[in-house]
Amino acid sequence: MRISIHARLLLVASLVLVAFLGLGALALDSAFRESVEGGTRERLQGYIYALLGAAEEDAQGRMRFPDELPDPRFSNPDSGLYAQVNGEDGNYLWSSASLVGRQMAFLQPKDPGSPGFNRQVLDGEELYILNFGVLWEDDEGRELRYTLAVAEGTAGMMSQVEGFRARLLYWLGGVAVLLLIAQGVVLGWGLRPLRRVAVDLHRVEAGEISALGGRYPEELQGLVGNLNALIRSGRASRDRYRNSLGDLAHSLKTPLTLLQGTMETEDCDQLRQTVRQQVPRMDEIVRYQLRRAATSGAAEPGMSVPVLPVVRRLMATLGKVYRDKGIECQLSVGESVRFFGDEGDLMEFLGNLMENGFKYGKRRVRVKAYSEQPEKGGQPSLAIDIEDDGPGIPDQMRDEVLNRGARIDQQIPGQGIGLSVASEIVGIYRGKLKIGESDMGGAAIHLRFPSG
Repeated sequence: MRISIHARLLLVASLVLVAFLGLGALALDSAFRESVEGGTRERLQGYIYALLGAAEEDAQGRMRFPDELPDPRFSNPDSGLYAQVNGEDGNYLWSSASLVGRQMAFLQPKDPGSPGFNRQVLDGEELYILNFGVLWEDDEGRELRYTLAVAEGTAGMMSQVEGFRARLLYWLGGVAVLLLIAQGVVLGWGLRPLRRVAVDLHRVEAGEISALGGRYPEELQGLVGNLNALIRSGRASRDRYRNSLGDLAHSLKTPLTLLQGTMETEDCDQLRQTVRQQVPRMDEIVRYQLRRAATSGAAEPGMSVPVLPVVRRLMATLGKVYRDKGIECQLSVGESVRFFGDEGDLMEFLGNLMENGFKYGKRRVRVKAYSEQPEKGGQPSLAIDIEDDGPGIPDQMRDEVLNRGARIDQQIPGQGIGLSVASEIVGIYRGKLKIGESDMGGAAIHLRFPSG
């Protein structure tokens, strides 16, 4: 089952929110409980001081407690507040009236000035207990030890804790619902650009628009750019297949017409000579167009090839083809220079451009490839320059020669598609092709490609 990004983020955010609020609720509940227990201990300490304030002396100066104490709960049975006193080595025992009928022994002897606080369940009732030891001097100057113990039921405290828990659950639950709604709205708003990309892609598929447009967040600009590049690459590949078929038909038309005309002359020797000349040419044309049609445009991300080996292979091949001209080819290509794309495309446009240099150059052709650093920082670009010492290309013709079939020199055989093919492939890789003038006097073709 496929789950949308919105549902995944909402689920994870909800789980994190529930865990955070749950832990927060536990921490608040624990803190409140500790606060209540601290308040109970201080209150019990106050009762101890109240008992000491109510203590009286007998005829020998010993500590004695009256039956009636200031707090009426000490006098009411089962009131939830109880007191016990033990002293004089166990010879004096006193209990508050609230312990009448109850079997509770919560007093634990303590050293003078040493308190002891704990919680116990006695006679079916949970109690907070505070024991406190004191010294009392009688009329004869003897120091008598006494331990005062006060116990209070936890019912009141638990009622406060339960009330606090109910309010905490109410408020945190309400906050959780509001936060879930808010994060659902925020996630929906945040993921809206992705949904818009999906809608625009459907519109591209339906032919309503040609590319992804509009304003997208910065994080999606790379994705949108790559998708548009992929769309352009697909369309360019389709156009290249169509152009290749048209070029193939156009290129084969002349040899076929020549063969047909030769067959009608009924001159076998002339026919054989024409067949020997035209069949290799036709084979070369077919192989060229098939190879060109196979180059499908921009390569997969991360693919790169070294430039130097390709240039060397092309130079060796063209040197054999134009051996009679004795062209001197000067290379200035570093071994680390790489083209981020398909090797077939690199071979195609470099082959066309270098062949033009060998074809139109008189004696020299120069090929340079290097990494060019931008002036304002950023990623370096691949620069390739191909120059020759031929007649060059006039300024007014430099745009026209990039069109398919356009040629300047009609005396030299060719189809006039080399520069246009190179320009198409360079455009697929978001590169730029510029025609200039070489310092050797001929044409200079400048190529610039973004790295990666």
